[in-house]
Amino acid sequence: MGLLIHSVRIVTDRSAAPDGWIRFDGGRVVASGTGRAPAPLPGEEVVDGAALAGPGAALVPGFVDIHGHGGGGAAYDDGADAIRAARALHRAHGTTRAVVSLVTAPIDRLAERAALVADLTATDPDILGSHLEGPFLDPGHNGAHDPALLRAPAADAVARLLDAGRGTIRQVTIAPELPGGLDAVRLVVAAGAAAAIGHTDADADTTRAAIDAGATILTHAFNAMPPVHHRAPGPIPIAARDERVTLELIADGVHVRDEVMRMLFAAAPGRVALVTDAMAAAGMADGAYLLGALDVDVTGGVARVRGSGAIAGSTLTQDAALRRAVAFGAPLADAVDALTGVPARAVGRDDIGSLRVGALADAVLLGADLTVRAVWVAGSRA
Repeated sequence: MGLLIHSVRIVTDRSAAPDGWIRFDGGRVVASGTGRAPAPLPGEEVVDGAALAGPGAALVPGFVDIHGHGGGGAAYDDGADAIRAARALHRAHGTTRAVVSLVTAPIDRLAERAALVADLTATDPDILGSHLEGPFLDPGHNGAHDPALLRAPAADAVARLLDAGRGTIRQVTIAPELPGGLDAVRLVVAAGAAAAIGHTDADADTTRAAIDAGATILTHAFNAMPPVHHRAPGPIPIAARDERVTLELIADGVHVRDEVMRMLFAAAPGRVALVTDAMAAAGMADGAYLLGALDVDVTGGVARVRGSGAIAGSTLTQDAALRRAVAFGAPLADAVDALTGVPARAVGRDDIGSLRVGALADAVLLGADLTVRAVWVAGSRA
């Protein structure tokens, strides 16, 4: 049965159309327009967006999170049931498709987890694949990754993990200055995944070399990397000026100040991807949690590694990131694109993150206050 949604502002592809309508059928967007909606087709469900979400209702593409570790009390490292439980929490907040990020672990265990995610992509279409955030990271910028498990990206280890993912690994974070780092970037890209620069001590020249080798993502910009300095710029200015690079940003107000986030949106328009980097505590109360093998304490919604005080992911959901981005000054259409089209393109998916005709019918209905009122995945109400 098809679906017709009308009386909404449609925000997609960095533009907004007032008084819009859209039609889903067969799990895809089949038509859209503005003004008076067409007559319903036989058997078609009709949703009045303004009646459901109130004046100022907006329909946007389903959010796409390319970097998250869990939620709802469940961690993506803990198996299929945990992944599905965490996905349910984030789906309720508008994230219709997600890459499953796996934290640093021994190679054997990480290969098992990548293989499990590969299996899930065949049964759970909302799971886009996996992101290996480690173990090929700089020990000096380990963040919430166990430094004892970090290692240089030897070609055989990289190949083993890529083989375990069977073509479903979407990105691999690498510190390119490590021995073999640039070769690892090339291996990842040759396998059809995105190579990401992150948890790194790379200087500007090494960052540029990694991008020229094929790296196209900067993992959670500003965090776990050298800061911007006027004589030693580090990775951020190089990535921000290079049109080949998508810059991840955690818009929780903890990882990066609002003023700096606003600056990044201006410096790299259309290339900022708002990610959650959420761990199991997202959507849960403060308390004690695990991130990989590390103990994490959450206080006031902020997750930190016990003992070191390092930020340990976030408790963010993407709808909250949207509200914060608009509050710090990002235009709504740009903020929505940073949650939808930009991350989708970063992992090679052109069929999601948009409400254009032919795209998968993933959509989120928002009230005027940008809270989630309804979610559809492939045209079906979630």
